[in-house]
Amino acid sequence: MPESSASLSRLRRRVARIEGVRVSGGPARFATGHAAIDAWLGGGLARGRLHEVMADDSEDAGSLSGFAAMLALRIHARKPLLWLRTEAAERRAGKLYASGLGEIGLHGGDLILGLLGDDAALLKAANDAARCAGLGALVIESWGEPKPLDLTATRRLMLAAEASGVTVLLLKGGARESPSVADTRWRVTPAPSIALAAEAPGPPAFDLELLRRRAGPAGRRWRVEWNRDRRAFQPCDSQALSGAVLPLAAG
Repeated sequence: MPESSASLSRLRRRVARIEGVRVSGGPARFATGHAAIDAWLGGGLARGRLHEVMADDSEDAGSLSGFAAMLALRIHARKPLLWLRTEAAERRAGKLYASGLGEIGLHGGDLILGLLGDDAALLKAANDAARCAGLGALVIESWGEPKPLDLTATRRLMLAAEASGVTVLLLKGGARESPSVADTRWRVTPAPSIALAAEAPGPPAFDLELLRRRAGPAGRRWRVEWNRDRRAFQPCDSQALSGAVLPLAAG
């Protein structure tokens, strides 16, 4: 290979690594920032795919929303984040709190919020949005056991995400595991955070469980906390003191 061609090839590989693209093939990935999680996932979560995040009940709703917002910050790359949720999800989980989102590093100008009347309307809007390549990430939030969000619906969302390159996060509060083509499935619960100086509440912390992974083994658990300055997840001391997670507005 001529020297100029070899130099160009090296430059392309370097740019690909910077942009998070796997040179060896396969989907581009975005790192969570947590070294152990990213290593287990082969570099991070796949872009342009559907990922599910679950929480067991309304007491975990703040963690579900907070974790999704933080994960979206790792994805959106200066493009808008569209968050679609049903009215039922807002009643059960509470309204998204602008000041709380700002505390984790998500600015209001980066977020577009859509409130839908029912699960059918949510799915219709989500299918249209997943095809919009101008989005940085799409968050779809439902509550309970929505019948429209079945295996066929997740397959359509996955195909749309693969075609557009938009990463889709499907949040399912108070739901059981069900058939899905999602690339990964996670369960999130709140965890005690490490107190700062003068016993001030520490960074938001979560217990994560990887329930499902299409490309490899799952069944792993990690305790993580959010580093706002780095906009990344990092390991959290298991012997931490109690602290706050993403606050929700009353009502």
